[in-house]
Amino acid sequence: MADRPLPPGGGTQRSLLDAMLAVTTGLSLPVVLQRVIAAACTLVDARYGALGVLGEGNALSEFMTHGAPDGMAQAIGHHPEGLGILGLLIAKPEPIRLRDLTKHPQAFGFPAHHVDMRSFLGVPIRLRDSVFGNLYLCEKRSAEEFTEEDEALAVSLAAVAAVAIDNARLHARLQDLAVIEDRERIARDLHDKVIQRLFATGMGLQGLTRTLDEIAATKVDQAVDELDAVIAEIRTSIFDLEARPASRPNLSAAVLDLVDRVVRDSNVEPTVVIEGPLHERVAPELGEDLLATTRELLTNVVRHANARRVEVRIDVTDDLLLEVHDDGIGISLEREPQRGHGIANACARASARGGHATVTAHHEGGTIATWRVPLA
Repeated sequence: MADRPLPPGGGTQRSLLDAMLAVTTGLSLPVVLQRVIAAACTLVDARYGALGVLGEGNALSEFMTHGAPDGMAQAIGHHPEGLGILGLLIAKPEPIRLRDLTKHPQAFGFPAHHVDMRSFLGVPIRLRDSVFGNLYLCEKRSAEEFTEEDEALAVSLAAVAAVAIDNARLHARLQDLAVIEDRERIARDLHDKVIQRLFATGMGLQGLTRTLDEIAATKVDQAVDELDAVIAEIRTSIFDLEARPASRPNLSAAVLDLVDRVVRDSNVEPTVVIEGPLHERVAPELGEDLLATTRELLTNVVRHANARRVEVRIDVTDDLLLEVHDDGIGISLEREPQRGHGIANACARASARGGHATVTAHHEGGTIATWRVPLA
């Protein structure tokens, strides 16, 4: 990130909205949290940012950074353990602003290979009474210390991170739980807590449109539309939880897990959109074909497309439709025949079920692969 002052007004609105959209567009949790850290650094004009997620015993189980020199984390060899200044936020989860953190009585010396830091802003990642971790910001570039306004902005972004972590943990619990009573309880939590929270957030965003310019108001409307779509998907998941046998794995959860595993070690940012009652309408055998096809098409994107983003869209109507759209360099089976194996397999699976598969160049760039089969 270049060393330049924070852009006024519109930059703040855009950064906040971009962080909100990251939560509602199906991105994996690490991608969402990295975007939160980057947005926080931009909003408060911090040179460095970090986010720590608390695990068992209130120890830092994950630690992500932004702005640190390349190779610093590898040279240090381990992430912080939550001691010193970082431990203050864990022990007492309230915002902290320091002009010079090195002069605080609980400050520890920096390890070898660590950059020097002075000004510090830390806020807890909190949702109601639950604390999930902390957001840390250091070295304000345009001043010697962070302000009350900086603190308020950081608290807002920490709330976004808390929703993302809470939702990710709910999804993880959904995949692990097999007891019917637990499934019903989680369904109630999704309905009574998550949906109501998203609905209230959407109403609050709509109320902002009267005070924003046309471009910002349009982005708010887009965020509200995304929230509506997320609510519809959660309601589909609630129906899955209440209506299906506990012994059968959730197909929607399997798709999300598959996408995360395929792109995890790449630089590709995934988005997943599932519309319709996927689990109820798709038989187990067809579900296996869907997962295999999704895996092969995504693997092609990761290995060959040189893409930055990929969207996986599944639509359940009279047909089962899978679309994988990347923004990469495009595809040429004649020039790169090794890229055709996944496409050939997708075509064979679709044909065996009376459907078809195609791969075309998208008018906005990249490639879109479509796989469609009829549902009985």
